[in-house]
Amino acid sequence: METDRANPGVRVSGRTFSESELQVVAKVVAEGCGFSRAELERRVCEVLQWRRPTGALKSRECRDLLERLQGEGRVRLPAKRAAGRPLGSRTRIPKTAAGEPGEPLRGSVEQFGSLSVEPVGDPGGHRWFRELVGRYHYLSYRVPFGAHLRYLAFVSEPKRAVVAALQISSAAWRLAARDRWIGWDDATRERNLQRVVSNSRFVVLPWVRVNNLASRLLSVLVGRLGADWQARYGSRPLLVETLVDGTRFAGTCYRAANWLPLGVTSGRGRMDRQHLRHGHAPKRVLVYPLVADVARRLRES
Repeated sequence: METDRANPGVRVSGRTFSESELQVVAKVVAEGCGFSRAELERRVCEVLQWRRPTGALKSRECRDLLERLQGEGRVRLPAKRAAGRPLGSRTRIPKTAAGEPGEPLRGSVEQFGSLSVEPVGDPGGHRWFRELVGRYHYLSYRVPFGAHLRYLAFVSEPKRAVVAALQISSAAWRLAARDRWIGWDDATRERNLQRVVSNSRFVVLPWVRVNNLASRLLSVLVGRLGADWQARYGSRPLLVETLVDGTRFAGTCYRAANWLPLGVTSGRGRMDRQHLRHGHAPKRVLVYPLVADVARRLRES
């Protein structure tokens, strides 16, 4: 979320709100005495016609806008409910039998039959995904920002077994290496960022030691991702990005799956608006084009 120096409005998740729109937001909040934050988010989205291509309200993004305005003293929001969890926060992961280590799998990927990468849809699947990522990914599980899809990956032989968990979510608002490669200025990025998504989590479970499995799973994922994202959000992505911590991983599986290395980040992270963590933990930036001539299309679409 940024303030545009040339405009007194506020930019949130790719949309710039004018001063007159912010005054409308303040009026909706002031007149919503007794409403919960979720109700205010819905009302503000409806008044501003802030929707996804599918028609769904951008309630999560609206939460960022309202909290920013409250921090600036422009609105006064009701107290958060104790049960709510802010986006990006860590959450307690209950341990169940479903998340316990499975039978060790060793060998080459050809020994384990067909691979499948399956979207998580039902509540039980979401709990299983959250537990596997929370227990076995080095960053643990966090409440994701914005739009996202979650997947569990399976092998079919000698019996069907889960081997990995993957998450696709909204792209980083500003990523210098990516933006240079595409040739984006601020206005073009704002217009086309929704056509880029991020592989924000990928964990092969620690009892799985199967050669070439990770790169094959990435190939299966990108083969279905465009259709899955469009079915869920009404917009087909053109590019997938990811960030790899070079102090922990070489990113070999991404390169083997034909992802393109673009450079490194500044190390700030998506929530460091005051540049307090510059250079703290730079990550390698890799991308995978889902269409031909993707940089041109992202500049011109």
